[in-house]
Amino acid sequence: MRDLRIVFMGTPDFAVAPLDALLKAKYNIVGVITAPDKPAGRGRKINQSAVKKYALENGLHILQPTNLKSEEFIEELKDLNANLQIVVAFRMLPTIVWKLPKYGTFNLHASLLPNYRGAAPINWAIINGETKTGVSTFFIDEKIDTGNIILQKEVEIGKDEILGELHDKLMNVGSALVVETVKQIEKGKVTAIKQPEVEEKPAPKIFTNTCKINWNDTIENIYNLIRGLNPFPAAWTTLINNKEEIKVKIFDVKPEFEEHSLNVGTVITSKNEIKIAVVKGFIKIESLQLSGKRKMDSKSLLNGYVFHSNAVVQ
Repeated sequence: MRDLRIVFMGTPDFAVAPLDALLKAKYNIVGVITAPDKPAGRGRKINQSAVKKYALENGLHILQPTNLKSEEFIEELKDLNANLQIVVAFRMLPTIVWKLPKYGTFNLHASLLPNYRGAAPINWAIINGETKTGVSTFFIDEKIDTGNIILQKEVEIGKDEILGELHDKLMNVGSALVVETVKQIEKGKVTAIKQPEVEEKPAPKIFTNTCKINWNDTIENIYNLIRGLNPFPAAWTTLINNKEEIKVKIFDVKPEFEEHSLNVGTVITSKNEIKIAVVKGFIKIESLQLSGKRKMDSKSLLNGYVFHSNAVVQ
């Protein structure tokens, strides 16, 4: 059995669960590398990463480099004398960093590689209407998400599952996979396999334009886009209501398949519900957020907001 000294690198909530699982499995975490603190919100209050908050609560040694190539950071990293590095939802590492430990540096990625390499694998799996995805651990190399695969675990995607639900599911399955990967490395029994060369499905970063709903698309594609962005960053549209243009974020929806003769984008409201006419049906909106307002369910919004008869989204 190898005596492991582990440096863990990560920033958001998705990375906290694997770090917690490693500590509970009694592994020796000699250092935690996470993003620098930064101002956030309207008050510009200094915000610590989820991983930093967890590391502080558990008395772990923390480094927050702004430059991963700086001599000062490299020396601090060397001083930790780690022989394994684990990366979960962090930045791309320079070669000098990932090559440092004796037993390598491995990454947890939220897809079944080689599919969905990139920044937003969970979003794109849902947006593309996949019925399954998973998590992979792999040794880092020069390119993004291309290294030799250590372990993978498949996870089903429910037909109505949203991003937030799948995120948490993959986070938990991924945490167990990280621990299993460390066990194999600890025993010296790792068999890493080269990623197959297939026509991959990419998972690029999500931008504002990515999130804009095209109401002329199929009802299935619209539904999948909204699911794949719920709750964050959220799909959005422009509501034109009595000549007023308002940006609206759309969260929980249901597709209703029904033939009709309404123009695409027509807003239909009743006392309790809001529906948008699309090709071959409607998207029933259950929760939404008007610009400058809080998120609310449709019934609550309808209690105080008037949709005019000519209201449309585009």
